[in-house]
Amino acid sequence: MMNDRSSDIGEFIQCADDDMVICRCEEITKGEIRKAVHEGMRTMPEIRRYLRAGMGLCQGQTCSKLVKGIVAAELKVSPALIKPATSRGPIRPTEMKTLSQEVL
Repeated sequence: MMNDRSSDIGEFIQCADDDMVICRCEEITKGEIRKAVHEGMRTMPEIRRYLRAGMGLCQGQTCSKLVKGIVAAELKVSPALIKPATSRGPIRPTEMKTLSQEVL
């Protein structure tokens, strides 16, 4: 299974398209994601914390399906078996005067 760290998924072998950028916000490549899986990151939250894939401005809106597909392919399982990471809205600094203004 995906979380079974004792299962051998094989040696990491570089592919020709490993330099393809998957997460544009954090500039994470396909090869970095594949290598992380081979280093033991087997879930979307682990990949997110380890590489920051999906933690940029878009919060994974553009890359999460691609990352999930890459993880599933490396683990040789269906993408449907990979649980998504929790999405959160982007947080931006707000001036206190903006918060104190009365809404009309």
